[in-house]
Amino acid sequence: MVVIDWDRLRAEARSMSERAYAPYSNYRVGAAALVDDGRVVSGCNVENAAYGVVLCAECGLVSDLVAGGGGRLLAFSCVNGVGDAIMPCGRCRQLLWEHGGADLLMDTPRGVLTMEDVLPMAFGPENL
Repeated sequence: MVVIDWDRLRAEARSMSERAYAPYSNYRVGAAALVDDGRVVSGCNVENAAYGVVLCAECGLVSDLVAGGGGRLLAFSCVNGVGDAIMPCGRCRQLLWEHGGADLLMDTPRGVLTMEDVLPMAFGPENL
């Protein structure tokens, strides 16, 4: 059984929120996740003057996962600039489902939930 160090994930997510590039909204977001091989991957939001091409923190996290050799996400934390747990948007929930699946543990404002709880009846690779 894998032990999840939630304090470590939250601290890394807070650290990443401090690195966010958010000159337009001033809404900083950081994310961190535990991978099945023990690595911690992370990301921060990166805004753009063309708002539609903003990169969410979760996008950066998934890029870090893939660039580092892949694997499956086991536990995930996402925070705003003051360190409060926040929920990923729908697009990012889909990204997390793809790389963590139904059993991915999510640190939410309501406590730890599974991805299945956060994105019920999700569309995934098995639907193709």
